[in-house]
Amino acid sequence: SAELCLLPALAALLPPLSGLGGPGPAEVGLGALPAELRVAVRALVGDLDSLFTALGLREESFAVGALSRVVAAELASYAPARNRRRTATNKASVIFVDRTLDLAGAVGHHGDNLAEKILSVLPKLPGHKTDVMVNMVELTALQTTDETRSIIAPGCLAQPNDTAAKALWESFMNLKQKEAMMEARRHLVEAASRENLPIKMSMGEVTPEQLSSYIQLFRNNLKALENHCGLLQLVLAMVQTLKHPQTSKWDNFLAFERLLLQTIGESEMPSVLNQLLPMIKSYNERTKDDYTCEDFFVLLIYIYSVVGEIKCGKELDTAEGEVKKALVKAICDEPEPSPLLQKIT
Repeated sequence: SAELCLLPALAALLPPLSGLGGPGPAEVGLGALPAELRVAVRALVGDLDSLFTALGLREESFAVGALSRVVAAELASYAPARNRRRTATNKASVIFVDRTLDLAGAVGHHGDNLAEKILSVLPKLPGHKTDVMVNMVELTALQTTDETRSIIAPGCLAQPNDTAAKALWESFMNLKQKEAMMEARRHLVEAASRENLPIKMSMGEVTPEQLSSYIQLFRNNLKALENHCGLLQLVLAMVQTLKHPQTSKWDNFLAFERLLLQTIGESEMPSVLNQLLPMIKSYNERTKDDYTCEDFFVLLIYIYSVVGEIKCGKELDTAEGEVKKALVKAICDEPEPSPLLQKIT
C-alpha cells in the first residue's frame, strides 16, 4: 500500500493544549480545543478528504502526538470520508505526526545539504512558501548594485521543463555539497559546449568564482540564455547561497549543534546555558558573524529539544535567569525589531 506521511505543521495547528486542570493529552478531543483551532482542524480534515477523494484512497490512519490523534479521529468520523472509504479502491497508510515532537528537526542545521542551504538563505519568492528569488542581474549587462536588483525579474528553483535543471536540483538534495558543485560545473560545461561557447574544463576543486566565470559566457548570447535559462538559474542560486554571509553562520550553527550533541551527556543544562551566555550580544556589540536574537531562539529550542530530561534546581534557575536577562536586553536594544521579535514581544 502507498505510504503517505502527512505532517500537520501549519502554525495555526501548533498552540499548546489545555494547561493544568484540563484533560490529559490522551483525553483531548476536538471539543477541548479553542474555537479557532477547532475551525482549523475541521478545515484541514476537509482538505485531506478532498485530496484522498481525488486520489481514490481508502486510508488507514495512525497518529503520533496529541494533536495528531485529534486530527486522525476527526478524519475517521467525518461523514464524507466514511462514504469515500466504502467505495475507494486504493489503500494507503496515513501517519499524522505532531511537528512539536521533533522541534530539533525543524530548527537544526542538517549537514552538507545544498538544497536546504539555498531554501534557508535566499529570500522567498513573493507569493510562494517553498521557492526563492534568484538574482538574475549577473546574466545582464547591468551593474550588479542593490538598485538593479528590482529591475530584473527574479529567477526561481522550479524548472519543470528543463531536464538538466531538474537533474541538478536532485543532486542538490541528494549529494554532498562538494559533489553537487562538481555536478553544476559538469552541466555548465556540457551546456556551453553545445552552444559552442569558449569554455575550458578545469579540474580540481569547484569554487563559486569559477562557476560565476562559466555563467558569464552565456551573458551575451541570447539563444544560449534561452536554451539553458533553467540550469543557469539553479547554478546562480548555488553561487549566491555560497557567497551569502548567512552561509558561514549556517556552518557555525552546525558546528555548535554537533559540539552540543557530543558534550550534552557529560554537561548539565546549567553548564550549557553558561557557555551560551557570553554569545548573547546587543545590537551595538554584534558583528556580522555574531548570532542575532532570532538565532538564539533557534539555538535554545534546539538545546531544550535534544537535552532530554532536565534536572530542576537552583543552579538551573540561576543559569536560565541570566540567559533570560541577556535576551531581554538584546531584544530591547534592537533599533528595528524583526516581525518575529515584534510578535514574540
